[in-house]
Amino acid sequence: MKSSTNRNPWAWIPTLYFAQGIPFIFINMVTMVLFTQLGMSETDATLYTGWLYLPWVIKPFWGPIVDIIKTKRWWTVVMQICVAAGLAGIAFTLPLPNQTEIAEGLPVSAFSICLFFYFITAFCSATHDIASDGFYMIALDTNQQSMFVGIRSTFYRCANVFGQGGLVMIAGALESSFGGDKAKAWMLTVVCCAIFFGIVSIWHLFILPKPAADRAVGNAEKKSIGDIVNEFAGSFITFFKKKHVVLAMLFMLLYRLPEAQVVKLCQPFLLASRDAGGLGMTQTEVGFAYGTLAIIGLTVGGIIGGICASNGGLRKWIWPMALATSLNCVAYIILSNVQPDYSTIAGKAITFSAIILEQFAYGFGFTAFMLFMMYFAEGPYKTSHYAICTAFMALGMMLPGMAAGWIKEVMLGNSYVNFFFWVLACNIATWLVTALVRRHIDPAYGAKQK
Repeated sequence: MKSSTNRNPWAWIPTLYFAQGIPFIFINMVTMVLFTQLGMSETDATLYTGWLYLPWVIKPFWGPIVDIIKTKRWWTVVMQICVAAGLAGIAFTLPLPNQTEIAEGLPVSAFSICLFFYFITAFCSATHDIASDGFYMIALDTNQQSMFVGIRSTFYRCANVFGQGGLVMIAGALESSFGGDKAKAWMLTVVCCAIFFGIVSIWHLFILPKPAADRAVGNAEKKSIGDIVNEFAGSFITFFKKKHVVLAMLFMLLYRLPEAQVVKLCQPFLLASRDAGGLGMTQTEVGFAYGTLAIIGLTVGGIIGGICASNGGLRKWIWPMALATSLNCVAYIILSNVQPDYSTIAGKAITFSAIILEQFAYGFGFTAFMLFMMYFAEGPYKTSHYAICTAFMALGMMLPGMAAGWIKEVMLGNSYVNFFFWVLACNIATWLVTALVRRHIDPAYGAKQK
C-alpha cells in the first residue's frame, strides 16, 4: 500500500462520517421503531433506547486512550471492523424475543444476549466517533475544518436519514416479502449494515491519509503504565481548567434539548394511526419520505451552513443557526395539527414540505454546534477533549430522550399536538445558552483568513 500524507478530503470525509452515523442512528433511533414494531410501548422503547445511549455519554472515560495509544487512523479502522462484528451479532440474535413475548411483558433478561451485542456495538461505535473526530481535526487546518464541517455534518445526517428512511423502508419491504415476519425482516436489514461496515473498513484502510501530526500524545514510542496514567489524568484536568468551561457544558447539554425529544417520537408519530393523533403512514412510506426528499433539505442546509461558517466565522452565524433549529418543532406542529391525508396529493405535499423543512433546519443549525465543540476542544488533547464535548452532547440527548415517551403519554395527555408544542417551548433553553456563549467566541474562528 502506498503511504500518503495528503489526500483530497472529498475522498474520505463523506464515507467516514456516513459510516460514523450508521451505527449511532440504528442503535438510538431505528431501534425505537424496531422495538415498537415488535410490540413494545413507546414508554418502554424510549427507556431502553435511552440506556443504549450510555456509551456515548461515558466515552470520555476511555477517550484519552485514543490520544495516548496508537494513532487515530489505527483506531478508526479497527473500530469499524469491530462495529461490523457487533452488528452481525445483533442481527443473529435479534429475533429473540419475538413479538408475542414482548407483548406479554417479557423480562429484560430474556433477550440479554441481543442487548449485550447492542452495548458492544454502541461501545465500539462511540470509540470510533472519538477516533474519527480526532482524525478530522488533525488531518485538516481550521479553515478546512470550517469549510468541510457542512459536508461532514451533511453526510453524517445522510446516514441518519438513510437509517431512519432507508433501513426502515428496507425492513418494511422485507416484511411484506416474508409474510409479515418483522423479526426476520429486521435481521436481514441489520446483516446488510454489517456487510457495509466490513466494506467501508477496507476502503478506509487504503484511502485515509497519514498526517504527520497523527501520533500518540507525548511522542513516545513506548510508555510506562505511569506515563499512561498521567496522560490520562491530564486530559481530564486540562479540560475542566479551560476558560468558561461551565458555560460550554451548559451549551452542549441544552442546545439540542428540543431535538433530543423530537427524534424519539417523530417516526412513531408518522406511523401512529390517525385516531391516535398520527398520520397513519406505513413503514415503507416513512422510509421513502426520509430516504429521498429529506436528503434534499439536509444536504442544502448542511452545505449552506458550512459555506456561511467558513466565510463569516462561528460567532457571526451561531445565532441564525440556533434560531433555525426551532423549525423542526414547527414542522411537526403543523403535521400534528393538520394531519394531512398522505394518500392525497395535497397531503403528500404538506408532509414532504414539513420533512424537508425540518431536515434543512437540522443541517444548517447543527453546523454551529459542531464548530463550537471543535473550537472548545482546541489544544494538545483535542481528541479526548472533543470526546468529552460529545459526551456532554450525548447526555443532553440521552436524558430528554429517555423521558420523551413519558412526557407525551403521562404529562401531556398522550397528545402529539401538545408534545410538539412543549418541544417548541424548550427552544428557550437553546436560545439562552447561545446568548451566553456567543460573546466568548473568537470572531476569527472558522472564518477564511484574508
